[in-house]
Amino acid sequence: MRIDIGIGSSTQPVDVPDKQLLGVLRPNQAPVGIVGPAAVARALREPIESPPLRELVGPGEKIAIITSDITRPLPSYQVLPAVLDELAAAGVDMNDVVVVFALGVHRKHTEGEMRRLVGDASFERVRCLDGDPADAVHLGVTGSGTPVDIARPVAEADKRIGLGNIEYHYFAGYSGGAKAIMPGVSTRAAIQANHSRMVLPEAAAGRLEDNPLRLDIEEAMRFCPLHFIVNVVLNEKKEIIRAVAGHHRAAHREGCRFLDSLYRVGIRRRADIVIASQGGFPKDINLYQTQKALDNAKHAVRDGGIIILAGSCREGLGEDVFEEWMLGADSPSSLITRIQADFQLGGHKAAAIAMVLQRSEVYLVSDLEPEFVRRLFFSPYPTVQEAFAAARRKIGADASVIVMPYG
Repeated sequence: MRIDIGIGSSTQPVDVPDKQLLGVLRPNQAPVGIVGPAAVARALREPIESPPLRELVGPGEKIAIITSDITRPLPSYQVLPAVLDELAAAGVDMNDVVVVFALGVHRKHTEGEMRRLVGDASFERVRCLDGDPADAVHLGVTGSGTPVDIARPVAEADKRIGLGNIEYHYFAGYSGGAKAIMPGVSTRAAIQANHSRMVLPEAAAGRLEDNPLRLDIEEAMRFCPLHFIVNVVLNEKKEIIRAVAGHHRAAHREGCRFLDSLYRVGIRRRADIVIASQGGFPKDINLYQTQKALDNAKHAVRDGGIIILAGSCREGLGEDVFEEWMLGADSPSSLITRIQADFQLGGHKAAAIAMVLQRSEVYLVSDLEPEFVRRLFFSPYPTVQEAFAAARRKIGADASVIVMPYG
């Protein structure tokens, strides 16, 4: 069977013998109705456990809209216009509205990138800026000790609206919802305190109600509430197939339930070889992001198996601390020892990679130089097909295979 694997802005084919293929993990067939911007408009008309947005805001109020940065596939240019129209219908002056990109610890945008993310019309209509953790307001501390330090334009707004897309997150359970605030527009120290809980077993993909990291994120809402959210679920082509709006928790949970109906997929058994991709740009823009597919693939591979990870990583590793940890380690086990003694944001992803490497080999197909890839404890290959051939030579020609094109 020929399967196309997304990498960067293109695809690479891999041929897997049918008798070896345990499965290609694609979305379930779930009922999809209105899609695209029309789905957003309907969600705004039918908010969940909340009055309509136009009844929550009024003239003279300062409004902050938090939206995703370039590392996320959220089509802000399809979501934002309807939100701005709702604000205008409520009498809000567009000069009182600011769109803040939720950078977390990611790099800043160029003006051109901001314009592409929100669309020309919205960029000209309202002020757009990156969240600046160097200019934050301290609003409190959660019961777990996480400081709630929020970028000033968001902290000082009269009303806050969070935009996001919902997908599985390897330790927050799901993306979306309150994550627009924490970590979206939080300081590095706050994010580090929150993310330190990723080592707990309940901090896992698809877990919410008993997930200590997600609970800490949502406790931050006591100090800096989102007054309204608009979250979307995307298909494998990054098209909006469901939108939810309203209360930051209730609407988010409804979106998570739909996501489960679409993307929660069972497997009969773990495979000898797993081929996984983020699905291409922008989610494989660097290794810091591509690691997420690796963390999902670990659930599908047997101990001692091989994961073939396809990700362009055209911008390199993607985060300074992550890079220092990865390039400064002499073995994967040293990274695990280090995170146990000194949790650092950025280092947490290096440790997560090391935990996968304890159980399986990883072959990386990327735009990175081969010798550089070897320093990261991966085996470099120029194509997915060549990596698959090498994995079969290592494990055996009859090795079982699972393919995750949207890992």
